[in-house]
Amino acid sequence: MAITVQPITPDFAAEVGDVVLGRPLAADDLAAIRAAFTRYAVLVFPDQTFTDDSQLDFARHFGPLETTVFKARKDHKLRLHENMADVGNLDAENRILKSDDRQRLYNLGNRLWHTDSSFKRVPAYCSMLHARSIPPIGGQTEFADMRAAYDALPEATKRRIDGLVAEHSIMTSRARLGFSDFDEGEREAFRPVPQVLVRRLQDSGRMSLYIASHAGAIRGMDDAEARRLIDELTAHATQRQFVYSHRWRVNDLVIWDDRCTMHRGMDFDDQRFARDMRRATVSDVAPTCEQMGLAVAAE
Repeated sequence: MAITVQPITPDFAAEVGDVVLGRPLAADDLAAIRAAFTRYAVLVFPDQTFTDDSQLDFARHFGPLETTVFKARKDHKLRLHENMADVGNLDAENRILKSDDRQRLYNLGNRLWHTDSSFKRVPAYCSMLHARSIPPIGGQTEFADMRAAYDALPEATKRRIDGLVAEHSIMTSRARLGFSDFDEGEREAFRPVPQVLVRRLQDSGRMSLYIASHAGAIRGMDDAEARRLIDELTAHATQRQFVYSHRWRVNDLVIWDDRCTMHRGMDFDDQRFARDMRRATVSDVAPTCEQMGLAVAAE
């Protein structure tokens, strides 16, 4: 039986059924998933059971896997495989993180609008988040369609932002929450990297905004003006008509295109309810500036 794709909106987000992702996939099924992914940018696969290894094996169909940012902290004890991002609220012994735990405070940054790994020289292509356990209320994830947001911009704004390059760092997003507990190794690993504000998607040819809470300075622009522009673009892109809110079910796998979406995790009582969410993230093919043909020096 061929896979079933049920759009959630005509052009953004779809549910996919009649496929089991935790075992080897037929070439036709993988091609159909890729085609749906190019069109909808967010795909929801209900009732998928994985081991960590089988989730990583599925992710490898899309490209090379990233290593978790927590690997940069030498004194951090990983709960999961180094190729998995641990975005729940559990420590290495599967206990709920205390309110002042560094990992909890760090992960609060996931509640800001962002796109995964835009702070890396080669950013993410896509992310695959699996729900092992979820809180009974709260904890949704919202996704914004940055292609549709770009299309809806006034022509004058499109001309203004064409070719602009922003500096992205995970320290920028965490600073907005007052978090600054980075050691010297992390500060070196997380130095700002250049990313274009507007990019063309190689598979669909569509144009997309590329912004995030990790974005700070814009090259060639006064810092205050840059902050206003990024905030204005973020407010525009996260209007209700561009946003899909996903209410999780246990064993949902959601994959999203980090090149053309932003997302944020919503609040829940993380001192009361356990949330075990495991994400595999696939690297893009090249830095965004290189993809857009811009010769940009690192700073």
